[in-house]
Amino acid sequence: MSEINYNWFTGNKIRVGIYGESHSQSIGVRLEGLDVKDVDKEALAAFMKRRAPGQNKWSTPRKEADEVVFDKVEDKVVEAHICNTNIKPKDYSNLLRTPRPAHADYTARIKYGESFNSSGGGAFSGRLTAPMCIAGFIAMEKLKEYGIKISAHVKSIAGIPDVSYFDGDSEFLNKLHEVSKKEFPVIDDEAGEKMKAAIEEARMDQDSVGGVIEVVVEGVPGGIGGPLFEGLEGKIASIAFAVPACKGIEFGNGYEAASLKASTNNDSFVFVDDELKLETNRCGGILGGITVGGSVAPIVFDVAVKPTPTISKSQRTVDLDTRENTTVEVNGRHDPCIVPRAIPVYEAVAALALLDYLA
Repeated sequence: MSEINYNWFTGNKIRVGIYGESHSQSIGVRLEGLDVKDVDKEALAAFMKRRAPGQNKWSTPRKEADEVVFDKVEDKVVEAHICNTNIKPKDYSNLLRTPRPAHADYTARIKYGESFNSSGGGAFSGRLTAPMCIAGFIAMEKLKEYGIKISAHVKSIAGIPDVSYFDGDSEFLNKLHEVSKKEFPVIDDEAGEKMKAAIEEARMDQDSVGGVIEVVVEGVPGGIGGPLFEGLEGKIASIAFAVPACKGIEFGNGYEAASLKASTNNDSFVFVDDELKLETNRCGGILGGITVGGSVAPIVFDVAVKPTPTISKSQRTVDLDTRENTTVEVNGRHDPCIVPRAIPVYEAVAALALLDYLA
């Protein structure tokens, strides 16, 4: 067997390596630095199913079982892989020559040359979030020992909003906890139907739409993180941007803070029944790169997910060999909206970032 070429996240206490490509025979992960005795395979399968393709009209028609095979669980090392069973590399031929707009075809050719395997996006494909979810699930299970719970939902798709943490609904967290049981991961099902209609309209037009994911982390101890390069926001952001299609991340009220005065934006400290709280949580539960603690306020962050760049609609591009303007149409399989399937991925992102401080 040839040596596995991992792409590594190297943290303070854990390392996560991911290998494979969209249309390679297998994709996999190696997690180092965590003492794992066993993995709840039934719970893992349920978590992976939330991300898996080919289950409905708002995801790619590519069907993959995403059954996880564990190769090693010992000596603070976990190795696991998934076999790709539904690959069609010919659907993506010549993309290094006629690069897709907004995809990595052009930059991959610059860095790796014409020999780079661009099929389905190669190593730049969202397919590689499947092994990331394996590591993230293990991290989430470990974080439960600290009383930490991570939940996420679709905050918006194509500009259509769901209920948000910042809307002030006292039952928001209880409703959020139920989202993982739903096929379409929103709190307000009526809003979800409107989102699905927007996705279907894009799909029929051979196009795609993007959206925003809201992640809430409860029960985090205070004091996690640090100043400058040790800040928790930076750690979460560094892993979030490893996910293809991520175009932005904001904590708390994020960019909105830039238009407010400090007297409005600042979160006042208050005692409620002798328990310290933030009166508001515009900081997203993090101050100076350090958590205020789950009893004071949860961590809240949003991730912007761009429209899936691979679409069947004709787009203008160039032929890099002939140096002529041309068009490209991709006949392969792709998501008209990646946002719903990305929910567990960003839960995994948060878990891995936090675990690197707590492992």
